[in-house]
Amino acid sequence: MDFTETCLFFLSGIIILFTLIPLVRSDYWAFRIFEFPRAQKLFLSVIFLGLFIWQTHLHSTGAIIITILLALNSAYLIYQVIPFTPFYPKQMLASSSPLKTKDPDQFLSIMASNVYQFNRRADKCLRVIKKNEPDVVLLVETDEWWRKAVSELEEKYQYHVLYPLDNTYGMLLYSRLPLEDAEIKFLIQDHIPSIHAKAVLRSGKRVQLYCIHPEPPAPGESVSTTERNAEILLVGKMAKECPIPSVVFGDLNDVAWSYTTKLFLKTSGLLDPRRGRGFYNSFHAKHFFLRWPLDHFFCSKEFRLIQLKRLEPIESDHFPMLLKVMLEPGEKEEQEAMELEQDEREEVEEKIEKAE
Repeated sequence: MDFTETCLFFLSGIIILFTLIPLVRSDYWAFRIFEFPRAQKLFLSVIFLGLFIWQTHLHSTGAIIITILLALNSAYLIYQVIPFTPFYPKQMLASSSPLKTKDPDQFLSIMASNVYQFNRRADKCLRVIKKNEPDVVLLVETDEWWRKAVSELEEKYQYHVLYPLDNTYGMLLYSRLPLEDAEIKFLIQDHIPSIHAKAVLRSGKRVQLYCIHPEPPAPGESVSTTERNAEILLVGKMAKECPIPSVVFGDLNDVAWSYTTKLFLKTSGLLDPRRGRGFYNSFHAKHFFLRWPLDHFFCSKEFRLIQLKRLEPIESDHFPMLLKVMLEPGEKEEQEAMELEQDEREEVEEKIEKAE
């Protein structure tokens, strides 16, 4: 075996290992972080499969075994990512008629952006907001500097909930729609807020908004995903019990295909507009190959999708995301949410209790 083949054997084994690591149901960050680059693992797995066949010509039993393992690895990763491609049925259906034929009073648009606290190009953020004119704007990782830098938003967005912090978990919520029962809550950790409020649409209908930004699994942040998972799942339970249409959004510091996100969808009964459409990778804005979806919108079945869009960069490590939906409660039964099994229900409770 020459040096090239040895390298291919070694690197192929590494790729397969990176795929297997997330199967370990540990909350430790070193296991959970490997859930993030799923598309990258698929790309590398397919590339190395081709290289392995081309270079080795399958001349040995070891080469055949590695080739089979790479093929199985690629197939498994395709199975995992295909729900986030146009080849899969859409979980959240598109509005059945053009926007101009709909009742504009039932329309809602939301922009969510992790601005990166140490980013000082607030002008770019403001420019994106002015260009897209969302009804609701959520900015996270916002400190007092950011609150002052975007204070002009308070003129157009007269309803707002502002909670700047210097620990990268500050939140600024602005709305052109009236906000009722607005609260800042600390669901799991006393230094990480979430904003809960009811937005009153132009029709008078109320929509519950849950704005969250849990702690990421990474060195220097949290060695475990326990608290992150608990906050996401707790909000999922709240959304399930909410008697009015609801939207959960923000930087969840978790990818759309993770096990926790699936549990959240099953717990909440909400819909993911990404499913059946695309990845809409929102992080990392400055590294093309290291991108995955961290910033999310999840909507109850009363909504139909008008648009989901990744917006232009604002010098943050995250792209801003834009959601446009129409409240169409009469057609909610046409949309199918994931269902929670009994063993999963018990697991959700255990994960929440573990963090409390």
